[in-house]
Amino acid sequence: MKDRAEPATFTAAADRVPRGEKVAYALGTGPDLWGHWLYPAVAYPIFNIALGMPPALVGLALALIRFFDAASDPLFGWLSDNTRTRFGRRRPYILVGSILAGLALPLLYFVPRGSTGSQLFWWMLGSNFLYLPLISCFNMPYQSLGNELTPDYEERTRVMAYKYALSNLFQIANFAALPFTNLGLFFDHRSGKQDILRAIQVYMGLLGLVMAVIGIIIFKNVRERYYGSVAARHQAKVSLRASFYETLKCPPFRTMLLVSLAFTMGTSLLGSLGYYTTVYYVNGGNTATGNNWNGLMGVSYMALGIIGAPTFGWLGRRVGKRIAMFLALAVALAAFGGNWFWFNPAHPWLQLVGTAGGAFGTSGFFMLSASIGADIIDADELATGTRREGAFSACSSWINKAGNASGYFISGAILTLIGFNAQMTGAQSPHTILWMRIFLSVVPVVGIGLAMALLSCLTLTKAQARETRTLLEIRRGEI
Repeated sequence: MKDRAEPATFTAAADRVPRGEKVAYALGTGPDLWGHWLYPAVAYPIFNIALGMPPALVGLALALIRFFDAASDPLFGWLSDNTRTRFGRRRPYILVGSILAGLALPLLYFVPRGSTGSQLFWWMLGSNFLYLPLISCFNMPYQSLGNELTPDYEERTRVMAYKYALSNLFQIANFAALPFTNLGLFFDHRSGKQDILRAIQVYMGLLGLVMAVIGIIIFKNVRERYYGSVAARHQAKVSLRASFYETLKCPPFRTMLLVSLAFTMGTSLLGSLGYYTTVYYVNGGNTATGNNWNGLMGVSYMALGIIGAPTFGWLGRRVGKRIAMFLALAVALAAFGGNWFWFNPAHPWLQLVGTAGGAFGTSGFFMLSASIGADIIDADELATGTRREGAFSACSSWINKAGNASGYFISGAILTLIGFNAQMTGAQSPHTILWMRIFLSVVPVVGIGLAMALLSCLTLTKAQARETRTLLEIRRGEI
């Protein structure tokens, strides 16, 4: 994996994205995180621990939900590629999708009280099947828009550094959801317990309003650079099947899909098994204390994740994006590989160290993956004569969600296999705790190690990206 380091090139003023526009675009990571990833983050604590749904059913529901979600993405990616309006291709979907998805977010948690395990299972599927097209309507055009904000190799990394730094700030909301349910405001004096359902409904309602506001901000402040060109406005429309078939024929894109799949499958266990390990091993089964530690882990994740994106962006501009991504994966490997030691009842604060280190590497990985993705789309345009940001974004999203879906399903299967029992008071059996810790430590190492091996097959360099841009501008003019 030897890349020739090149000095960072000068970015022309015309290629720079104004700071305000970068920030406005980066705000969109909030609706993405809360609309897609907050639900699986709280599903096991709410549906398994609080409502008594078997963990295997929770895992199966989350897997089916994520596969359906992945299937709805190609539709909106294709639609935004083929839409022509005076407001652009992406922005109308971003506006409508953010408002509808934000208003509907709390409805996912209006679970009929007293439901049995099978009834909860069908509620999870039905409510999400209605909701997910709304968030896809926002997210696919939003992800596609990021790939066309600038044609400059270096500026793309800066744009994505803003995006993933801010995403870690919004990530705190995912970690804070369970501590929010501990507030005395939601204590039910009749039952003597916290009313978790009412708490999570209120929490999601507040986040949903913020999602709608963010969509309006993006619509008003972020422009579609490529749509301003004559070639983009008059580009021939393509069928859904042809669009994705051609996209998957792109060799560097296939490599990056495999890298992302290995990484997401390896790390998707961390959210669910990590939470259970915090509650039942580190805190002896005390869910309230475990939820509070989960919130503190969110703070540490946010702090180092915000630093990670610009740090690896700086490295990418000096040693190349591929080497910088390899280093980000190495940091994540070291952090997650130490989970056996970070989760320690005698020193619970060590969890914050492991979470922070993982966030530092993960933030860099996803930021560089997005930046490389924009370079790959240029290479595809040179080969095919067509720009399909929506198709590329949808395929990337599908792979990430398929990896996460597999992880959710495996998490539920593992919890059942190792004998986890949500009805037990206090800590689980030593056998259950042992295997929980083993899986939490080993699986991420395997997934990230495979991602590093696959990354060595990527051959796209800065010199190639610059040559591609030159040839494209000769063909269709500057953007």
